[in-house]
Amino acid sequence: MYICCVNLPSCEQSLSTYRNLFAQSATTKIYTKYQLLKQAYNNFQSTMEMRSKLGSFELKDCSAESAAERLLSIIHTEPVKVNRKHGAISFSEALSLTGFGKFNYFLIFICGMILANVLLETAAMGFILPIAQCDLNLTNQDKGILSAISFAGIITSSHLWGFLADTKGRRKVIRPTLLAGFIVTLLSSFSHTFWVMVLLRFINGFFVSGGSATVYAYLGEFHTDKTRSRAMMGSSFIFAIGAMILPMIAFIVINQDWVLPLPFLGIVYKPWRLFLIVCGIPGLLCGLSMFALPESPKFLLAHGREAKAIEVLQKMQRWNGGTQDMKLKHILPEEEQPGSMMQLNNKSASKENFATAFMKSMWNQTVPLFHKQYIRVTLIVCNMQFWLYVVTNGMYMWFPHIINSMVEFMNAHPGEHKQICHIVYDKHESLYKTDGTMECVAKLENTTYFYSLIMEILYASSFAFIGLVINRVGKMTILFISTILFSSCGLAAVFVADPSIAAYLYVLFFLVGVAINVLGAATVELYPTQMRAMAICVSLMFGRLGSVVGANIVGALLANNCELTFYAACIALYICACMALLIPRRTLAPPAKPVLDEA
Repeated sequence: MYICCVNLPSCEQSLSTYRNLFAQSATTKIYTKYQLLKQAYNNFQSTMEMRSKLGSFELKDCSAESAAERLLSIIHTEPVKVNRKHGAISFSEALSLTGFGKFNYFLIFICGMILANVLLETAAMGFILPIAQCDLNLTNQDKGILSAISFAGIITSSHLWGFLADTKGRRKVIRPTLLAGFIVTLLSSFSHTFWVMVLLRFINGFFVSGGSATVYAYLGEFHTDKTRSRAMMGSSFIFAIGAMILPMIAFIVINQDWVLPLPFLGIVYKPWRLFLIVCGIPGLLCGLSMFALPESPKFLLAHGREAKAIEVLQKMQRWNGGTQDMKLKHILPEEEQPGSMMQLNNKSASKENFATAFMKSMWNQTVPLFHKQYIRVTLIVCNMQFWLYVVTNGMYMWFPHIINSMVEFMNAHPGEHKQICHIVYDKHESLYKTDGTMECVAKLENTTYFYSLIMEILYASSFAFIGLVINRVGKMTILFISTILFSSCGLAAVFVADPSIAAYLYVLFFLVGVAINVLGAATVELYPTQMRAMAICVSLMFGRLGSVVGANIVGALLANNCELTFYAACIALYICACMALLIPRRTLAPPAKPVLDEA
């Protein structure tokens, strides 16, 4: 083997060769030096000092180890300081120069609506199931399946979207999945049987996952450490506002009396079907809005597209009211970036089956999450997401049914006391007769929507409050306090005999969902850029699994073991709150050995 940098053009080829050599035995430190050398080379092609240094670089029959040692000796001149003299700055410094204005507010709003779209698409089933019981001939088990099937679709695809977001781009995942999700929602509103609805809601969940799993990384990479947490909480507040209008939309649309027979489809189109479409509209609008938003500049820089990253930063600055174009010659990679991002290498794909190459690349992108330096935090985050989603998604799917049962009881028996689970038992007996028939529910009680609205208002208020104090108090402290406090409300709701008080405690129980967004903001900061989207997607995959488990377990146990669902969920959340205290409060170092593209 012969490597020679006799002139500048040949140096690029030599550097490429060393990249392949390092795949055999390089360390992160060596790879970092390699990246700095390459950056220096790009910045100073006309510098005689670099020409003389690189021009004398010649090795024969070198091993990877000796090549690495020789490379270290050549770049011992601290190229970062040289770069700064020629106008290069770090990515964080470049990002701070764009300011904080219209672009950031628009981005926060769209990302918040993308998160809200996931809630609307999934939680809408909670309001639909009691009404569609007779139209789709649903049993309690069927309701459990239908309430969880969207989450099953999300689980199936979240890993895929995380991989594609880390390799192809955040925007390239978010935009098409949002548009495809709306199309499937439109089709599902015409479902005439239970299994057709199950299939279409599964496909909808498959696409909905693309936006929800990627949006945290996408939003976070447009903000500096100083503004990132507040941006996350801002989008969470928008998400909460979107959640707040869900019961309003349900009340306005579902509680109507019109019907539209469609004999050629074999269905009667009722308001609950239109409600499905209305809940999917935010996804359509967000998908169209993504045409106006750029790719993450941090992602572009990490993938070697420096010129495009600079264009994005300049666009941000113009949107934010900059009077002059921001002059950037070069942007230096941050310390976390040398662990190279995985890419689906076309050459490797041509040498073997594409699916095999794709799965291998996705596997290589996931494995680092379970390396020694990450495994503890990965397991803690995934476990917390699982149980938080058991409650906030899985058990929430039964919230309209349980609250409606309590409201009916209070209206029929004013002043009478009975525990929440005993009310649920009585309601089940009245819905499903011993002769096999079922009682049809045409509308939900108006007070049911009121309780839902109260919960969403408190939800939005919690996010607004957290956004103000998160930097001062700290994410882990907020995680611990919120989880303990709201879990205690859920546990107390089981024992309180006054149904009006129990109803409010039951409402407060679901505010534990604020911890999901705080945990998502913390996760973004725990992993380096090249692992963030995959880390979030894997943790959310466990969360969605919790949604499936929660919805089906409640469906199976509600009629006979209602109390057990509360006990198990609350005890698990207490444990999760303690585990939150074990999460590191800083970004973890990149993997010890970068995984590089094949030669």
